[in-house]
Amino acid sequence: MSKRHPLRRFPSVLMAWRNLGRNRVRTALATLGILIGVVAIASLGMATAAIQQQATANLEGLSNEITISTGPDNPNDGISAEQVDDIERLAGDATVVPERSNVTTLSARNGAETRVGVTALTKADAMYNVSRGQISNRLRSGALLSAADARRLGIEIGDPVTYRGQLYRVQGILSSSQGFGGQQRVLVLPLSAMDDQNHYDSVTVLTTPEQSVEALSAAIESSFNTDDEQVVRVRNFASVQENVGSFLGTLQLGLLGIGSISLVVASVAILNVMLMSTVERQGEIGVLRAIGITRGEVLRMILTEAVFLGVIGGLLGVVLSAGIGIVLFEFLVGNPLQVFSWQSAQYLLYGMLFAIVASTLSGLYPAWKAANERPVEALRE
Repeated sequence: MSKRHPLRRFPSVLMAWRNLGRNRVRTALATLGILIGVVAIASLGMATAAIQQQATANLEGLSNEITISTGPDNPNDGISAEQVDDIERLAGDATVVPERSNVTTLSARNGAETRVGVTALTKADAMYNVSRGQISNRLRSGALLSAADARRLGIEIGDPVTYRGQLYRVQGILSSSQGFGGQQRVLVLPLSAMDDQNHYDSVTVLTTPEQSVEALSAAIESSFNTDDEQVVRVRNFASVQENVGSFLGTLQLGLLGIGSISLVVASVAILNVMLMSTVERQGEIGVLRAIGITRGEVLRMILTEAVFLGVIGGLLGVVLSAGIGIVLFEFLVGNPLQVFSWQSAQYLLYGMLFAIVASTLSGLYPAWKAANERPVEALRE
């Protein structure tokens, strides 16, 4: 006894596949609509995921930082050494880094110049990370330079830079992701480079994991300031991180909504394709009904055509979106493989599911209309 081919057990599926092949132009246009919708949803979702990862990475290094600067009622030109001592007493185990700042113009041997901010401090290793070279606690006669400025001026490790007539050797190039926003342009020097300044422009407090940034900020605030006087300004980025996360979540929903509009438009295109296909095949459907094909089989056949359109368009859209995601993550995060993490890859799944659901819903009415067509009336067409 010969075995039947497995696909012959599903005649409505075979007929649906053959029907799509009979009008390839119309099928291709409907599939293209679905593909565009999937790409819109998936790529916009992955773009927000990449932005979120970049923002989180930049803010993570700031989440334990408290920045203290001079308030309008401070009797000094800046933060005094005595005030720094008071901050250290309040900070406990936290790292306290007083800083002086200025601006200068750096020149290269080829005549190129660039304007950079200058920061003088100790404990440089607590404040900065380097991508090349090394970083010591007090720098002494060394300097750190931002990657953007080192590249612009052609400066390498060991090259000299001059500030106020004093020569400093570059011992490290700062990581390109150093600082909020990812591109901090700065020349970092020893605190002795600005010994002529009696006060500090700012103080950074780096809390330990056991300390609360909010609680320590409040303690410093209450110690120096009153209801009528603001001796120092105290800022931390803990609340900023929460606000950025909330904003990105809202942005994500908005972009997904915009992408969903594309799939709604694609669903209307599929509805039009299926209706036109049904009208053109009224005679054929009438013959099928006349020879005993049931309403359920006709319904399944038309509905399967719609599902096929969704699956084909969805798969093509997922492949194209994954390629776009790789480019996005390479450009924004620097690691294209992050596109396959769940935080990003979930949007490929959402796009695929949305494509199938939208196509199925678009095929319901044409399938119902074809299944309920009376065989005699269909044969007259």
